[in-house]
This record gives sequence, structure tokens and C-alpha cells, in this order.
Amino acid sequence: MSKPTQSETPGPLSALGILATTQVQVTPTLDHVELYSAQGLLSLMWHGEAGATSVVLMVGGALGGLLGPGKGLYHRFGEHLAEQGIATIRVGYRAPNNLEACVHDTMASAELAARAGADRFVVIGHSFGGAVAVETGVALGGLTAGVVTVATQVNGCENGDALVCPVLHIHGDADTLLPPQASEMVQMLTQGELMLIPGGTHLLGESDEILFERLSDWVPAAFQAYAQPAQ
Repeated sequence: MSKPTQSETPGPLSALGILATTQVQVTPTLDHVELYSAQGLLSLMWHGEAGATSVVLMVGGALGGLLGPGKGLYHRFGEHLAEQGIATIRVGYRAPNNLEACVHDTMASAELAARAGADRFVVIGHSFGGAVAVETGVALGGLTAGVVTVATQVNGCENGDALVCPVLHIHGDADTLLPPQASEMVQMLTQGELMLIPGGTHLLGESDEILFERLSDWVPAAFQAYAQPAQ
């Protein structure tokens, strides 16, 4: 598949000041894209067709990473959605744990997808990435079809009341790193849905199937219900 290249159009992507890019097709449905900037390397794992109109942006926690919670949920979910014509981009931050920079990276990834034809997005974030997902969903505005947080933190989600899309919060009730009360607090801000998983820990490895099945239902439904905002 062919991915778009950077242009001089002002936006999150051009603001990164990309010095060079490289891309390898790992499988027929997965490309590994690297964008080099003076502030670090932005790595993207892009599942599905570049021209897909519906795109899921998936982001990790404070330490970064591209596999997400569960047992490598993001890779498995990306391959699953590609079969349905929904593309996904797993975002490898330039500077993990820097909320502003990580939101910028996610917005730049959305811009890449938009240049290829995307016109609606769902953003999924784990742990610290929950705040990235909320902030990105707010920044994308009417292009946001849904936001999902998994074992989210509260810090960085203060603007959640500005979201104008369906929101799902998932948290394990046995999470000892970030208690489920964190998702309860963010839910009050976003007015979204809260799913507590009995026995679920912070990474939800033991709850991988539950997580996969819930997202497999929720994300396509969010895209199906999405209404393009009036121009």
C-alpha cells in the first residue's frame, strides 16, 4: 500500500519538521512507517488500506510502545479491523510521557491518514494514553467518531467534557497501578460509558478476550453511527 508523504501544508505534520521518512511493507495489510524529526523518531504501524475513510488511532502508555494492553491487543485488533475495511495506526511516540508532544504525534498521524482519504477517527489509548486519546479526540472535533480509554489516568483528561462523540472507558477492578476510580472520574467528565472488568489488572492480559470482543463490537458501531458534520 502507498502512504502519503509530507507536504508544506501547515498542520501538525509539517510542524514536526520531518527530516526523512522510511517505510517497509511488513505484510500485505501492515506497513511500518518511520518519520525522523529533530525532536525524535515517530514510528507508525499502519494496518489496512491507506485510502480507508475510517481510521483508528491507537496509542500506548507513559513508556510508549506499539502493542497496547492485553496480549498485544493493538496488533491483533489492527489486523481484525483491516478485514472490515477499517484502517488503524499504532503510534510510537517521539517523547513518551510528554502529553503535549504525544497528542501532537497522534494528530500528525491523523493528518497523514486524512491526506490519504480518512474523514473520521476513533482514538484508543491505554493508561497515560487515555489522556492522549481524550485530548486528540477534542482536537479532532467533528472528525472524532469515538474515543476509548483503557485503564486511563485522570491527569490530562480535564477537557473531556468538550468531546462530542461516543466515549467508552474500560478498566480492570483489580488494577493496582491506576485504580478504577480514575476511569470513574473521567467518565463523569465525558458522560461516556464505563465497563469494569472483574479481576482485570492494569495491562489486562488476563482479560484480553473480553477487551478484544468489546472493542470489536464498539468501534465499528461508532463508525457506523458517525454523522459527518455540516460544512
